[in-house]
Amino acid sequence: MTSFALLLAGDISAGAALRAAIAGRRVIAADAGLRHAAALGVTPDLIVGDFDSVDPATLDAYPLVPRHDLPRDKGETDGETALRLAADMGAVDLLVIGALGGARTDHAFSNLNMAVAQADRFDRLWLFDGREHVFPLVPGRTLRHAAQRGMQFSVCKFSALSGLTIRGAKWPLGNIELPFGSLLTQSNEALGPVEIEISAGRAFAIFSAQE
Repeated sequence: MTSFALLLAGDISAGAALRAAIAGRRVIAADAGLRHAAALGVTPDLIVGDFDSVDPATLDAYPLVPRHDLPRDKGETDGETALRLAADMGAVDLLVIGALGGARTDHAFSNLNMAVAQADRFDRLWLFDGREHVFPLVPGRTLRHAAQRGMQFSVCKFSALSGLTIRGAKWPLGNIELPFGSLLTQSNEALGPVEIEISAGRAFAIFSAQE
């Protein structure tokens, strides 16, 4: 089994689309991300964390699930450790759930940064909360997303980009250089399936989801 899902603590919309996305995957829950397991109808294969934010009753509901305990004072987040463990366990396709919303904007930023930085460790790493799909862009790879016509999407950057190409959009681009400060790639619109490529830089594409 090489398809995994990682549960983080951000808000989700646990509808049919998210339940379908997680079906059949091995599941790792990072600390308070465990709260999503019941809503999604899954039992984790592993629970990771220092357990400072998960509700004790939620943790007690899974007495037979192995735990990877972490100290509270550490140099990486519970999510980073869980992602690394997923890679060590053979994950090739990794879905990250609960990375985008919640009360802490810094957590969402950190999760996006983690995903973009670690995406090249997997054949596919993607984020989904039931409302939005996020795909880190890996230089030299083509992102293909089966977007529906009219679906809104943006390319958001952590750096300047080289060789940015967007196909299948209302505003296509062909092998351009894009400065870090440019908002040119905000709020595009799919004409159908979309392809995005970069040759250098750090960025992600974010698509609205339609239940």
